[in-house]
Amino acid sequence: MSSRAAVAALVLLSPVLVGPVLTAYGQTAPHADAPAPQAPQTFSAVAVVQRSYAGLKANILKAADKMPAESYSFRPTPDVRTFARVVNHVTEAQLRSCGTVNETAPAARATVPPETADKATIVAALQASFAECDKAFAGLTDANLLKTYTAGPATRARISYAWATVSHDNEQYATLALYMRLKGLTPPSSEK
Repeated sequence: MSSRAAVAALVLLSPVLVGPVLTAYGQTAPHADAPAPQAPQTFSAVAVVQRSYAGLKANILKAADKMPAESYSFRPTPDVRTFARVVNHVTEAQLRSCGTVNETAPAARATVPPETADKATIVAALQASFAECDKAFAGLTDANLLKTYTAGPATRARISYAWATVSHDNEQYATLALYMRLKGLTPPSSEK
């Protein structure tokens, strides 16, 4: 068999040997045992940000709960924040952003305990900040996502506050997960 014939035979047999058969238009035909394709889901901008928030909320709360009380003072090196300080930072940021959207007066917002407070106090403040954000995210609709709010020198749309909260929570969760790994604990997002 010539090398050209061998290549041609390989090309013709490769879909059978390796995977689905190519159709005349370059698309693949599914195998008989392949599951039927599902219709694509469509999510609104509101649904996407609410879903992202809900996932991060669960991971951050689980991380705060899973870290032992004696490890809340843990810091990987002397020049970085303690685990408690990172949790408190999430609390502060959420109270500020979600409190702004909810138009909750700063004096009426939950207070953030010192990082030297006990675990129960720190977690209670974190839960209060999530309650503030639950209200803000639940109130987000297609009709109000462009409504603007001013905090300090910046005026931003409601959806901007929502995505900023998700982005910030994601960054802080990564720090909490790293601290947990350094303490020999599996972060919630890695649990099976």
